[in-house]
Amino acid sequence: MPTSQHIERGILVFTIWASLGFLGLGIVLEGFARDSWPLSACGVGVIVLAFVAHIIVNGVCDTGFTQGEALLGIGTYGFLGLVFIASALFGDISMPDLYSGLTLFGMLAAGFLAYLATRHGLRGAFSRFHMKGDDMSFGAGRRP
Repeated sequence: MPTSQHIERGILVFTIWASLGFLGLGIVLEGFARDSWPLSACGVGVIVLAFVAHIIVNGVCDTGFTQGEALLGIGTYGFLGLVFIASALFGDISMPDLYSGLTLFGMLAAGFLAYLATRHGLRGAFSRFHMKGDDMSFGAGRRP
């Protein structure tokens, strides 16, 4: 049964992404519609602010990202990355839109790496992903 702190954290995270996340997404999409890189970059900044707020809530509640949050974030990042690459290769994308997409994905990747480095340290972040030669199963290098 979830504790009240778990429920409060869930409400905080939902509120952060429902307000800041969707506001940032709307600004990014408006930047794409107007072919305006500065407008899209402002939207990316708001999305990064939502990510930072989520990390602060995790720190205050002394938790990390849940499996569902991690799966949703990585899945969304991957799906949008594929859509962006396909539109860049096969669609008619303007240069401001290309720069806006690169800014979005670059900032999200940098934010993820910064989170891993600050949460686990550089050595701990690497050990979460590296695999030993004799055991190539996923997560073999993970430590409890």
